[in-house]
Amino acid sequence: MRILFICLGNICRSPLAETILNAKLAAAGLHAEVDSAGLIAYHAGEQADPRMRAHAARRGYNITHRARQITQTDFFRFDLIIGMDADNQRALQQLAPAQTAHKIRTAVSYCDKFRHADAVPDPYYGGDAGFEYAIDLLEDACDGIIATLQH
Repeated sequence: MRILFICLGNICRSPLAETILNAKLAAAGLHAEVDSAGLIAYHAGEQADPRMRAHAARRGYNITHRARQITQTDFFRFDLIIGMDADNQRALQQLAPAQTAHKIRTAVSYCDKFRHADAVPDPYYGGDAGFEYAIDLLEDACDGIIATLQH
C-alpha cells in the first residue's frame, strides 16, 4: 500500500500526517509506503513549519520530511491520495488523471472520534490551539487508516 498526504504547501498538515501514520504503522507492525506533498511548490525543499515540528515533538513525533510539490506521477504511484480540506480535494480532483480520481479521499473521512470534522484546518495563520487540533484530527484519521488496512 502506498499512501500520499496532501495539503497546500506541504509544511504543516501533510508532513505531520505522514509522520503520525509512519509511527502508528510501526507500532502496529504494519508496513506501507507513506509520503506527503503540497499542491504548490512555494516551500519545496523546506522543513516543516517550526511551530508544527515543536507541537509534534511534544507528542513524540519527529517530522523530518522536506516539502515537495505533487506530480502527475504521484497519481499513478500511490494507492491512496488523502487531502486535508475541501480546497485540497477540489484541486486534487482537477489535477488527477481521470483513471486515478477514485484514489482521492479526505483525511477526516477516516476519523472516528472527530466524526463532526469536515476538514483538517490549516493551522499556519493561527495559534497553538490550531496546531494541537490538527494533531488531534490526524492522530484520529491515522487510527482509522490503520483500521482500514487491518481489515
